[in-house]
Amino acid sequence: MPAAKTTKTTKTTKTTKTTKAAKPVAKKKAEESENNPLQAPFFDALGERNGEVDLPKAVFAEKPNMPVMHQAYLRQLANGRQGTASTKTRGDVSGGGAKPYRQKGTGRARHGSIREPSMKGGGTVFGPHPRSYEQRMPKQMRRLALRSALSQKALDGQVRVIESFVFDEPKTKQAADLMEAIGFDNSALIVLPAPNVVVSRSFDNLNGTKTILARNLNIRDLFTHTYLLLSKDCFELLEENFSKRERNGK
Repeated sequence: MPAAKTTKTTKTTKTTKTTKAAKPVAKKKAEESENNPLQAPFFDALGERNGEVDLPKAVFAEKPNMPVMHQAYLRQLANGRQGTASTKTRGDVSGGGAKPYRQKGTGRARHGSIREPSMKGGGTVFGPHPRSYEQRMPKQMRRLALRSALSQKALDGQVRVIESFVFDEPKTKQAADLMEAIGFDNSALIVLPAPNVVVSRSFDNLNGTKTILARNLNIRDLFTHTYLLLSKDCFELLEENFSKRERNGK
């Protein structure tokens, strides 16, 4: 018998690669205007917003220096101390010239004066005495601390600028309405270019507000108040008093 032929059937499996179409380019996001720290909301005298105003770069564009701000803050607190605390040593307390009782035979501890520190009414050991707590700090460092604090306020979006203050007479209600119109929900520091008794008295009775002159701006008031309300006329004064000085003194 003839041998049976074995036929091998090889199946060819074709793998068809389906190439996915490239993902379409991501949709362009609408360009949102990023908050520029050197631009602050600008309000008119009635508290209505009139766009934004550019803050002076010489003062508000400083990179915040935390160690210098901390040192300036502690310096101001220390310089505000009176340093009048005083105690009397045993030499300052009156009386006590005679020995209170005999040396022996009483069963008590021996004492030579009723004004000893161990006796009631006696002197104080190592007590406080009048002294000065004043700390010195270079002017350039003080200015750097103020620029840093102002720049941090701008970065946090806590600076507002007003065109002017229009108060015919001292009115606390008018000042409160202005604060509400601007949108302050916390304490605010109002900076004036020149003394104005009417404006100052209008804000004196408002809780959490304080008026200060631009040339008297200090690190403690900036730290203890959340918002900063600047009169537009303060810009030149801030640049004149707190801008960075060149080494040649210009």
